[in-house]
Amino acid sequence: MMNDWGRIITAMVTPMDANGNINYNKALELAKYLVREGSTALVVNGTTGESPTVTQDEKLKLLSLIKESLDVPVIAGVGTNSTAASVENAIAAEKVGVDGLLVVVPYYNKPNQESIYAHFAEVAKAVKLPIMMYNVPGRTGVNMTAETAVALSKIPNIAALKEASGDLNQLAKVVRDAEEGFLVYTGEDAQILPTLAVGGYGVVSVTAHVVCRDIKKMIDSYLGGNYVEAGKIHRKLIKITEVMFMTANPIPVKAALNLLGMDVGPTRLPLAAPSQNVIDALKDSMSELGLL
Repeated sequence: MMNDWGRIITAMVTPMDANGNINYNKALELAKYLVREGSTALVVNGTTGESPTVTQDEKLKLLSLIKESLDVPVIAGVGTNSTAASVENAIAAEKVGVDGLLVVVPYYNKPNQESIYAHFAEVAKAVKLPIMMYNVPGRTGVNMTAETAVALSKIPNIAALKEASGDLNQLAKVVRDAEEGFLVYTGEDAQILPTLAVGGYGVVSVTAHVVCRDIKKMIDSYLGGNYVEAGKIHRKLIKITEVMFMTANPIPVKAALNLLGMDVGPTRLPLAAPSQNVIDALKDSMSELGLL
């Protein structure tokens, strides 16, 4: 099942007011800004959107609002560590009219590969929408192997993988063996260029909140055969990418947007406010890039 999500999918933060309530007007403004900057699709209610601490009602309200106001694809984060709850979320998001679903490997339960396969197959069966699987062992405690991802790519509406294991070889094996038309995205902002080089399709990005134009230029340069220019941009972005992940995402990216005057507010606990170290490192790397 081919989809048209493009190559730069930004995993959007969820703006909050000073009291930690969702700022829906700001969310809409941010979504439009991200599209203007070059995002080809948005993930709403992903990890970067603080999905663990945003309620189901808030999630559906955000999705409806953004979906009806934008003309790029909206991909809803619906995965949990309960298959039944993930199915319920997927059906609810499908009713809202989103364009795709992001479903994470179940965390905390530590499922084996057979269990991971059964989980995704069950969610896929419940909806018609294209699904992007999300492998992020650093957060879930388990790695979905290339073999499991490839087996799941044979299910017609499992359309893509967001691979955030950091293992380029694993990603390349999925590219090599998956069904025709199945797209592999990196979930690691530091690996966009290497991912393209091994045949991956694009990125589900956090840093695109602030450097989307650079990312777009890097991807376009690479696709146009200008590898020297692409490499140059990759190296230019090393520092900001490191800073964006120096503590738990989305603490730094929210702080970066606030420094840019976007006023996306605080993160909800258990994610505390950024330390002065994080703020200083952001100011430093953002000034170097001419953003501040």
